[in-house]
Amino acid sequence: MLKKNFIICGIFGWCIEILWTAFEKFRRRDMKLIGNTSIWMFPIYGMASLFAPIYRFIRNDNILVRGIVYMMSIFTAEYATGYLLCKHNMCPWDYSRCKYNIKGLIRLDYAPLWFFIGLIFEKIVNLKEH
Repeated sequence: MLKKNFIICGIFGWCIEILWTAFEKFRRRDMKLIGNTSIWMFPIYGMASLFAPIYRFIRNDNILVRGIVYMMSIFTAEYATGYLLCKHNMCPWDYSRCKYNIKGLIRLDYAPLWFFIGLIFEKIVNLKEH
């Protein structure tokens, strides 16, 4: 189940990243709406499959607590993987020009986004139909 969830989360993550980057192009009035991602993002998003075991511990908590746990987990994974990738000059993102960044690796203004994306990943990894 973990392997299947890893693949599903990786693909879902790629899709949301492509849509997000295309939306950013739209905001800049670039009507080509070219979204992009990196192959490195697949395993990074795939790590959301670990939300299934986390959910077992927090399933009785309210949505606010669960969303914050997922948001902090995503920030931690983004920072750690970004740090490792930067060490090898392979990091596909650089937030250093953004106002609320930490070492160019995470953007605190993305907290609401990661809160909701985490809750979506929770639903994905806990579907009974897998």
